[in-house]
Amino acid sequence: MTATRPPTPAPAPTARPQVDRVRRRLRLMLGPFWVVPAIWSSGSVVIGLLLPQLDEVLGSPPLLFNGSADSARSVLSTTAGAMISVTGLVFSITIVVLQLASSQFSPRVIATFLEDRVTQHTLGVFVASFLYSLTVLRAIPDIGSTDEGVPEFAVTMSFLLVLAAVAMFLAFIQHITQSIAVSTVIRRVGTQTRALLERSRERRTTLPSVAPPLPALDGQTVTIASRSGYVDSIDSGVLCRTATTHEVRIEILHPLGCFGPVGATLALVHGARADPAWDDRVSACVRLGADRSMEQDLTFGFRRLVDIAERALSPGVNDPTTAVQAIDELHDILRRMVRETTVVGVHLDSDGNPRVLTQEWTFAQYLDLAVDEIAHWGADSIQIPRRLTEMLTDLEAASVPEHLDVIRSKLAHIQVTG
Repeated sequence: MTATRPPTPAPAPTARPQVDRVRRRLRLMLGPFWVVPAIWSSGSVVIGLLLPQLDEVLGSPPLLFNGSADSARSVLSTTAGAMISVTGLVFSITIVVLQLASSQFSPRVIATFLEDRVTQHTLGVFVASFLYSLTVLRAIPDIGSTDEGVPEFAVTMSFLLVLAAVAMFLAFIQHITQSIAVSTVIRRVGTQTRALLERSRERRTTLPSVAPPLPALDGQTVTIASRSGYVDSIDSGVLCRTATTHEVRIEILHPLGCFGPVGATLALVHGARADPAWDDRVSACVRLGADRSMEQDLTFGFRRLVDIAERALSPGVNDPTTAVQAIDELHDILRRMVRETTVVGVHLDSDGNPRVLTQEWTFAQYLDLAVDEIAHWGADSIQIPRRLTEMLTDLEAASVPEHLDVIRSKLAHIQVTG
């Protein structure tokens, strides 16, 4: 008989959730592709305005630009023209890579390339060099060929930015050729999924393996989604504190990754009177995104790997080896999960009272997501049934007793259909 883990009350509030919340907000702020280039651009304009003022303080140290105003203007004009031209080249290469990744792997891996810091910093350096040159150019007096009033330190900085841009361009070419390799794409998605699995482990340890008794509460109100989108993250800590304050129990009806249309029932608040304020309270803690992300949605990592495998198994691509590489990543992730027992989404307050109910994915559902579609489209392949059989056999050997029946049933189905 398998021992079940008793419900664990929610831990006392610590600084860790606050730190995680700040990190999550920083990731959301720095997530868009334009943020890093915008920071570089803003910094270059500010520095371009300030550096010409330092010449009066620094004088003329050695190794600085010592040409005339005409030559300084020529250098800065040439730098600005060259930088904006190469920026267009870098942007064009990025677009081509995105199109290639979308057609060869999956449209859902495009976000991985857009989040790449090397690409963002490369574009940022080139745009910054262009804007810096234009900003310093306005500080050069129109006095012919004399060198009086030429901002030597600022012009010299433009040389340094050009050197940095050349170095970043070489690094970008090297990086982009590696990033479009199928092994790199699959490995990156697998790494992100494993990282999310580790981050969610602390939350899962506070959840029980068997649902505790749920006391009956008088009254119930329905919260409505004010917008449509995918359930991207749930702040169960804030929800639990809100439910404790109002002495209610909040039941979230949709699991992470599920799509909810506008006006659909988002949650039930047991023990509460009908109050429109509950729509805002719940919506503030349940983020509905236009696209899925790896914020909390572990199934999105599975979906991207499965999509890559399905695209590789399509008749137009016919690359079962790529599908096997995707299965390898799924195998590693499932093996980490198969050693843990299933948890129930019952979040308790500090007194042990159930306050928040969430829909948690089971291991059987993760296994279905990882195996069923690949097994269907790869049934006629030699490699796919063999590799899935190897994976399921290994999972059976490593699994806790709770998951054995699911794994054996899946293994029998693969052996029959394969």
